[in-house]
Amino acid sequence: MRRLLFTAAAATAAALALSACGTTEPAADDAKKSAGSLTLTDGTGTKVHLDGPAQKVVGTEWNAVESLISLGVQPTGVADVKGYKTWDTAAPLTNDPTDVGTRGEPSMDTLASLKPDLIVATTDLPAAAVKQMRRIAPVLNLRPADAEDPIGQMTENLDLLAEATGTTERADKLKKDFEAKLADGRKKLAAAGHDGARFAFADGYVTGNQTSIRPYTSGSLLGAVNEKLGLENDWKVKGDKAYGLGATDVEGLTKLDDDVQFAYIGNDGDKGSNPFSGVLKKDEVWTSLPFVKQGNVHRLPDGIWMFGGTESMKQYVDSVVAALKK
Repeated sequence: MRRLLFTAAAATAAALALSACGTTEPAADDAKKSAGSLTLTDGTGTKVHLDGPAQKVVGTEWNAVESLISLGVQPTGVADVKGYKTWDTAAPLTNDPTDVGTRGEPSMDTLASLKPDLIVATTDLPAAAVKQMRRIAPVLNLRPADAEDPIGQMTENLDLLAEATGTTERADKLKKDFEAKLADGRKKLAAAGHDGARFAFADGYVTGNQTSIRPYTSGSLLGAVNEKLGLENDWKVKGDKAYGLGATDVEGLTKLDDDVQFAYIGNDGDKGSNPFSGVLKKDEVWTSLPFVKQGNVHRLPDGIWMFGGTESMKQYVDSVVAALKK
């Protein structure tokens, strides 16, 4: 998994600079645009002009791909199709999109060959990559996460994609259904005696002999969802400003409260992404933790994308309710 979120900007920019694209800059003259033309402002404050609702759309990040599919737009191209199918089952691909390369380094040649109406990227990509994409097609560069308002950022991106694809009514329904799922989940957890329960979600990975644990603090999207469910985030570590993700090791787990409910998502199809069901079974620190001894460790189902959209978060709510009601 390694992970898929942050790329080395300098290395990526250098690699992309070697693959110059021969396409031309899209016309920016508003007078040439149809009566149904759109002007949108993306996550970087950049104005993006479309001749009309986009139909041939490429997504370079899975949260955007999920939202597009949820809106009824099957993407023409997707970065790392196999990875998407492994990690995000909430909004399955029903077509056969072209794989446009990795999420950190999409292929400019492949993007150009698709002749898309719109490319959806995120600010996790280097500016050099986005600049090259803009020579191919209009680019909506989304801000993928915001630890100050994780749910708000998710729905803001959904609304922007809906506006770009003419699916605003569908977006409204997705948001209403998500809010209803949160309310129902909170009600069920309270009825099961878990209102205000201490809860800690993490993922982890193994590199060589080293096991790394990644806490999802209150600033993470899952952390925000947990709080909407009436759960108290038990992590004491600080998360980053975008995704609300922390960093610790097995020793750091000793700082969690004894009565915490601990949950994680691993994926057996992604080697090294599930230490909790793997190497930690023989780790003395892990096996001595009170919440481990008490059986308060919950593996949530594979295929719930922790950084996804409304549909992944609805899956997550169902999985948490099911785990804690056992």
